[in-house]
Amino acid sequence: MLKFDIEKQTGLMRAGIIHTPHGDIKTPAFVGAATRASVKAITHAEMRELGSQAILANTYHLILVPGPDLIEKGGGFAEWTSWHGPSFTDSGGFQMLSLTDAKIDHDGVTFKSHYNGDQIRMNPEISMRAQWKIGADIHMAFDQAIDSTDKDLVAKAMKRTHDWLPRNIKEHQRLAAEAKANGKLEQFLYAVVQGGLFEDLRRESAELMATQPVDGYGIGSLYTTETPETANIIKLTNEILPNDKPRHLLGMGSEPRDLFIGAMYGCDTFDCVAPTRQARNGALYTPHGRINIKNAKYREMFAPIDPDCDCYCCKNYNASYLHHLYKVDEITGKTLASIHNEHFVVKIVDQIRQSILDNTFDAYMKDFLAKYYGA
Repeated sequence: MLKFDIEKQTGLMRAGIIHTPHGDIKTPAFVGAATRASVKAITHAEMRELGSQAILANTYHLILVPGPDLIEKGGGFAEWTSWHGPSFTDSGGFQMLSLTDAKIDHDGVTFKSHYNGDQIRMNPEISMRAQWKIGADIHMAFDQAIDSTDKDLVAKAMKRTHDWLPRNIKEHQRLAAEAKANGKLEQFLYAVVQGGLFEDLRRESAELMATQPVDGYGIGSLYTTETPETANIIKLTNEILPNDKPRHLLGMGSEPRDLFIGAMYGCDTFDCVAPTRQARNGALYTPHGRINIKNAKYREMFAPIDPDCDCYCCKNYNASYLHHLYKVDEITGKTLASIHNEHFVVKIVDQIRQSILDNTFDAYMKDFLAKYYGA
């Protein structure tokens, strides 16, 4: 089983260490969203420099291009990408349903590639084989993600996720035994809790997942903590899941409050594409809220975006120069802004971890959120 040590716990909130074959993850931690095996506009060296401990790639995209066979032939994820730190893959279930005209049945999903129109079949066994070939340290079980307020649809997707989980586990265990026999590195499996914003469904899903022989848990289909219901769902879910296994909040972190609430209620790792996506559109994070670097007021601002930030962007460039790069559509501006935003969220979660260890979480959260949101 994946080794997870808890260093300090207060209620559901904890600071710990996940031990993977490619290194430790000190939790809570923000995991860079390397969708196509790369965090957009940022090199792996820059990710390491800004403090990222781990990255998460998307199985949907990698099975289409370049394909898991090529990645395996290239030595697996670490060797092929030259990212030698801890890594995750999600199952790609959300992308299959959101980017394609997918057909779902009891066995799996059939969809057309949005790259070339090829028809692709995916099910738990195929997903496990693909993720093992890709070779990240931690995999997410193939599930049916859903973004809906229709309880019947959410319940149906949850039931399908539950039905698929034993098949994920069986194939994962077969591949793990095969890898062990061949002297290959271990890989680990997280089950994914579904159930939307419905407390009874989330409870049912978490209770089932808690009984399964998996290494940790993904909490899926929650996208923002702007509503109290989401925070309550995270709390309820983590009250049920075993305390001795790590929990990953999938796709969450578009707002700093998401990270505080997730950590407060027992999540250990987070991933989200928002920091770099927003950076590419000119939105940069600062301690006093998000700004748009394209706005005219930054044309003659010759200080860094955040004078107290120690990222590569803020240590070396001023806001006026960044404003210019966006105005002339120079890609360097998007790289610098992406480095800044990714560093910003990584540092928030690192400081959340330290505040848990120091018993100062409540004060840190209150101070940060008041400044950021102007409350």
